[in-house]
Amino acid sequence: MQTPVVPLLIIDVQQAFHDPSWGNRNNPQCEENIARLIEAWENQNQPIIYIQHVTNVPTSLFYFKKDGHLFQDFIQPREQDIILTKQVNSAFIGTDLQERLEALGVTQIVITGLITNHCVETTARMAGNLGFNPIVVSDATATFDRQSISGTWIPAAVIHDVSLASLNEEFASIQTTNEVMKNVLQKEVQSFS
Repeated sequence: MQTPVVPLLIIDVQQAFHDPSWGNRNNPQCEENIARLIEAWENQNQPIIYIQHVTNVPTSLFYFKKDGHLFQDFIQPREQDIILTKQVNSAFIGTDLQERLEALGVTQIVITGLITNHCVETTARMAGNLGFNPIVVSDATATFDRQSISGTWIPAAVIHDVSLASLNEEFASIQTTNEVMKNVLQKEVQSFS
């Protein structure tokens, strides 16, 4: 029996998110959990796809001439890993991600990265709609406090939970790092369509 290919997507784990202008963040273990998943995927010879947000807008933290667009220091893609750059929230827009996943015969992907309610959620929604049965790793994603339209501040933990709740079993499965290590690396591919 052939082992299913289950790519690990790592979205926007970049220097820009160290900038203090983002404010308070939840899940300080996010990067540690992403690193654990990278190591596990490398050990299983499963594909890893790094998504990098890069822009031509000079005022952006992700401007291509600023260090903010660079990966965080613990991210060290190997030669065989895929790096895709995007300019919008979804990793499927302006990239060949869909074609690459289809070429691999992928029926499930695992999504990690920053930030939960922006690029992670947008990519997960599209992945679900496209039939890739995404798993979003709850403790390998994180976000920041945000001001509501009424002016009150919403804690990052609340935004994170609402974002994941909105995705859960509608667009994606939500699992912890430990659950993914057990379920996915033991090849229990699930469908949520």
